[in-house]
Amino acid sequence: MISGWKDKVLFTPGPLTTSQTVKQAMLRDWGSRDRAFIELVADVRQRLVGLANGSAKEYTTVLMQGSGTFGVEAVLSSTIPPQGKVLLVTNGAYGQRLVQMARVLKLDHAVLSHPEDQMIQPSDVEKSLSTDASIVAVAMVHCETTTGMINPVEDVGAIVHKHGKRFIVDAMSSFGAVPLDVPQARIDYIVSSANKCIEGVPGFSFVVCRLDALKETEGWARSLSLDLYSQWRGLEASGQFRFTPPTHALLAFHQALKELEEEGSVSRRGERYRRNYEVLVEGMRNIGFVEYLPSDQQGYIITSFRSPTHPNYDFEKFYSLLNDRGYVIYPGKVSNADCFRIGNIGRIFESDVRGLLAAIREVLDEMKVFLK
Repeated sequence: MISGWKDKVLFTPGPLTTSQTVKQAMLRDWGSRDRAFIELVADVRQRLVGLANGSAKEYTTVLMQGSGTFGVEAVLSSTIPPQGKVLLVTNGAYGQRLVQMARVLKLDHAVLSHPEDQMIQPSDVEKSLSTDASIVAVAMVHCETTTGMINPVEDVGAIVHKHGKRFIVDAMSSFGAVPLDVPQARIDYIVSSANKCIEGVPGFSFVVCRLDALKETEGWARSLSLDLYSQWRGLEASGQFRFTPPTHALLAFHQALKELEEEGSVSRRGERYRRNYEVLVEGMRNIGFVEYLPSDQQGYIITSFRSPTHPNYDFEKFYSLLNDRGYVIYPGKVSNADCFRIGNIGRIFESDVRGLLAAIREVLDEMKVFLK
């Protein structure tokens, strides 16, 4: 036991600060074949379909062991037919990760790249689909965690549907906090992770799938463990995972789902995160920081700030001194600017943001970095 131990506040895109009750939910050992555990897994799957605004007749949830990247790769490796081509639409590092996956999987693919400071343009997707009939699916990121930009998946989904293609959305950092009607957006597969806006702990990802799209993929998988269709069949047949399930993470996630419902579901959680963002941005501007994106393109999930040009500024020291004070931020991932990122999600509130801002002022003073 460490005397005076206290969790640091995580201003990151995940893992996140979680509630005490979510952590406490893990203090039990459940067998993977336990009837109560199987019922819990079924309830989790049903609740996730509900959060996507889907019906049980048209949508299902597939839980996949591993991080969010495992879930995205499961979809890419399982849902593109052997002779199919996928269009990967990117404007940041996580879109580029889709490209990396396609290359490793040896998928036939085309890349439609946008600058990191530019929202994905639906008209560009329209042009790509109109000129290349071999494309069978389109994949993109909803909230590009590189910058915090929210991309127009609804508009893109309408175009993809018009052309009769499948639509894959990486909603890792948005699902559960940015309202999105999955059926209305014509999304066939939407992927997220336990340790993001639903405020669970790491251990698994999940895919909410349109059933008619999933059922056509039997035999397409390019991996044994990441076979989305076989994972679904196993969950449907027995309620069990094909391989060892993340029991403790699922117990925590089930509790987190109940707490999301108690908070008022997606819209109310999004309001809390938006308020965190507004307090953060106002405070950072007052200190002298500048956001990477213009405000009309910036979402409220995570914010990239340009690093100061002051000669005394060093990110590693800045990070370390904040960490010593109990606040954890994230380095930048933008390729064309020196930035760092601050997340607004997790079990954090306006008071936590104000505490971070006070710590940032202290650290800059200690580093003798003067921004105004």
